[in-house]
Amino acid sequence: MNDSTYTLGIVGARGHTGAELIKLVAAHPRLQLAFVSSRELDGKPLADHHPEYTGELHYENLDADAVAAKGVDAVILALPNGLAAPFVAAIQAAKPETVIVDLSADYRFDGQWYYGLPELTRGRYQGQKHISNPGCYATAMQLAIHPLLDLLAGPPQCFGVSGYSGAGTSPSDKNNPELLADNLMPYSLTNHMHEREVSAQLGVPVEFMPHVAPHFRGITLTANLWLNRAQTREQIVERFQQAYAGEPLVEIVDEAPWVSHIAGRHGAQVGGFTLAPGNKRVVVVATLDNLLKGAATQAMQNLNLALGIDELTSIPH
Repeated sequence: MNDSTYTLGIVGARGHTGAELIKLVAAHPRLQLAFVSSRELDGKPLADHHPEYTGELHYENLDADAVAAKGVDAVILALPNGLAAPFVAAIQAAKPETVIVDLSADYRFDGQWYYGLPELTRGRYQGQKHISNPGCYATAMQLAIHPLLDLLAGPPQCFGVSGYSGAGTSPSDKNNPELLADNLMPYSLTNHMHEREVSAQLGVPVEFMPHVAPHFRGITLTANLWLNRAQTREQIVERFQQAYAGEPLVEIVDEAPWVSHIAGRHGAQVGGFTLAPGNKRVVVVATLDNLLKGAATQAMQNLNLALGIDELTSIPH
């Protein structure tokens, strides 16, 4: 491990994930925040919005060329889907060695980019400067399915429920607490982006049915898995314990985990392993905070990895 300090910029810093990133960066001994870009908050002092941050930075409204001109060591793009390409092109042209971590879905299907779910893909990291951060639901699904991949007899069926922070800060039905009160809102019930993402990553078709709930943060993901040979509960649990041994951010629990227990925490919990009669169908439950392990925490793991810093630096665990 080296002991250099690196400069970092965040583009799209107004959103929920940007706020969590700023907290992680403020606690990081080796990262110096060089700029934060937000159109809506342009000119406002960062410290007014984030007490964890004690520097003098103000939000700036930066286009792709202005971001590239900053010449920082690393950039995190926390933008809505479809907006990353001009920033990537400008940064690549100005300073190709810049580490870029993209939180959108724009490069999750691009083989030139490292897909950064460290607990599952760390072995594929070969010094790539461009890192695609997985989706929040996609992270939970893969953690729940991966240890049983070689046993699957058919497509996993995944029922997901997310807090409304997952719908971002731009007003919509999916983040309107009044509409969501006492409600569960199904949406994108086939062909969801994360369904395609997980199917591509795991190499098996996955069926995913997402819903939004009236709580603010946290995902619960229930995966129904048909197996090609009977297993005991002990065999299933042992597979998960072995798969995530030595992974401080993935906790295997006995009971089905509760989303309220994971909100505000940086890891994921997987548990509730329940077999149907015949022992060829198992249900697994995974929970994580969509803003943390589903976004900001994972981005920090990936950034640390790319900069040669201990992966969990600044991440409470």
